[in-house]
Amino acid sequence: MTDLPEQGHFALFALPVRFRLDEAALAAAWRTLQAQFHPDRAAHLSAVEQRRALQWATRINEAYNVLRDPLARAAHVLELNGVPLDLERNAAMPPEFLMQQMQWREALEEARTDAGALDALAREVAAAAQAQQDALARACDDQQDYAAAAQWLRRLHFTERLRAEIGRVRTAQDC
Repeated sequence: MTDLPEQGHFALFALPVRFRLDEAALAAAWRTLQAQFHPDRAAHLSAVEQRRALQWATRINEAYNVLRDPLARAAHVLELNGVPLDLERNAAMPPEFLMQQMQWREALEEARTDAGALDALAREVAAAAQAQQDALARACDDQQDYAAAAQWLRRLHFTERLRAEIGRVRTAQDC
């Protein structure tokens, strides 16, 4: 098994290194590679070849999962372009974004017992996440400004965590 080429997971699926992704092309390439490297196809081969097939199938699935996930895909694009990320420890954010996060957190606390307010907050945060994802795509793909893309990814990371928390509160309300 070789290391990832310079284009990382994108090269495995013969896709350009971009944040915006042709999901249909990714899925088709994944199906083709899975059919080619599925461990069941190596059942009649030596133990070494079976292990290699399993390694390739694992690599293909891992790459597919990274490229399907917008946060992971963005991080991969940035890493390939020399911008390492440490999303958990590097949390430097503009003050206005931090204020927005605080307001959303307060709104979430107030909406814990109000399904209508929770739905409104969920829509607002989803719209913000989409705007952040769009800005990330522009910075990454259109401008090749990977430092700016990293900032948008950090914002999106925080916003997606809030969306997940809203989902957990919604689930608790439904019980």
